Amino acid sequence: MEKPILQMKNILKKFPGVKALDGVNLELWEGKVMGLMGENGAGKSTLMKILSGVYKKDGGEIFYKGNLEDIKGPKDAAEKGIAIIHQELNLVKDLTIGENIFLGREPKKGFKIDFDKIYGDADKLLKRLNISISSRVLVEELSVAQQQMVEIAKALSLEAQIIIMDEPTDALTERETASLFKVINELKNEGKAIVYISHRLKEIFEVCDYITVLRDGKYIGQEEVENIDEDTMIEMMVGRKLTDQFPRVNNEIGDVILKVDNLTNHLIHDISFEVRSGEILGISGLMGAGRTDLAKTLYGRFKRTSGRMYINNNEIENKTSKDGLKNKIAYVSEDRKGDGLILDLSIKENMTISSLDKISNFFKVDKKKEAEVVKDYIKKMSIKTPSENQLIRNLSGGNQQKVAIAKALMTEPEVLILDEPTRGVDVGAKKEIYDLINEYKSKGKAVIMISSEMPEILGLSDRIIVLNQGRVTGEFDRKSATQEAILKCAVASKEA
Repeated sequence: MEKPILQMKNILKKFPGVKALDGVNLELWEGKVMGLMGENGAGKSTLMKILSGVYKKDGGEIFYKGNLEDIKGPKDAAEKGIAIIHQELNLVKDLTIGENIFLGREPKKGFKIDFDKIYGDADKLLKRLNISISSRVLVEELSVAQQQMVEIAKALSLEAQIIIMDEPTDALTERETASLFKVINELKNEGKAIVYISHRLKEIFEVCDYITVLRDGKYIGQEEVENIDEDTMIEMMVGRKLTDQFPRVNNEIGDVILKVDNLTNHLIHDISFEVRSGEILGISGLMGAGRTDLAKTLYGRFKRTSGRMYINNNEIENKTSKDGLKNKIAYVSEDRKGDGLILDLSIKENMTISSLDKISNFFKVDKKKEAEVVKDYIKKMSIKTPSENQLIRNLSGGNQQKVAIAKALMTEPEVLILDEPTRGVDVGAKKEIYDLINEYKSKGKAVIMISSEMPEILGLSDRIIVLNQGRVTGEFDRKSATQEAILKCAVASKEA
């Protein structure tokens, strides 16, 4: 095999109280896609931030095109032909798509910015990604999935030799994912070297040529994808065999806790269902079907225009999120950074912010009790952190998600709504989250789980409702639910 275009050897990186990378190796080849694998906190994003110039390494060497290199910053990395598509969106929302794609690299006509060229080139990039939106549209008008595609277009515009894709399909529909995979194959044929980070193992087998595995900041190994199976991959990542990916608890399902009658607003239409004690109700549907809109209406973030809601046979009205919490409904958002957590506060502050009344005496927070409760959740949820005082922004995505779920659980809700609870979470952490959901279910509480991952919905739910265009188009018990039946309801026309 020819020499790799890039080698990272014995890379070290330390943060206060933690060694994030400890002698990590990585090799990239032209025309190959490498899957960078590992649990949350394994060091994947840290390693890629070193490669893309965001972080400075504390030790080790980087060889690029045979030369020893010191990557001085993001601009230096871009000039060397290294581009990164970040997991967390990094767009200026009050600028257009085109302006975002070429921000800081605007073509000029004389002394003025050549906007015709910006929008012409941007439209070509969007067309390549099969996106039928004008690049003159403001980013703030786009969905999260569309913004993700703009991030991908931005990276393509750099014409980089090395492209790092950190969870690129996290918010994408199947159609958008297929478009991205087509582009990845084109980039391979052009001789680009691609780093692909994803917790969706199916995608790794579909798009990657080989994998590099990290665990707890250490290099575990490199394997050709054709030589391994999913079980072997998981064992390399977590250091143990994972016997049951979707553990289920069979407990007695009790009385109705939440009843919804004909719930309607401008986003959802005439929705009725019940959730019982000890039951997980899965909500399925395509992106834009109204799943999150329903969740936020239940919780009080969006107002209803008609319909009724009952908790334990008592009618409630949630006009605000505060009402939702007061009425024992907790919501964990799909957008943990934008909607669920305050990045500049600590783990402890984030975890207890919605339940201070439970750890206070005479309007004063009991600091000792607060620390004990938070430490208990950190241990129970295996949150990787040096202490409860660590800033949320310094945690990996999966550990941030665990904090968001702990924050909801601490309010002791009767109804727990989980919107994409394992998005961007590795297989080991998923199992821990599933165990927590099952534990809550076993306590006789009601759980509503929204998920785009069909195996997750089928594996954990006791009952499933399907939404399409803001309406319920199907309902299944555990025995009758199949992927084909759910998809048929998810794509059914409004009239059907």
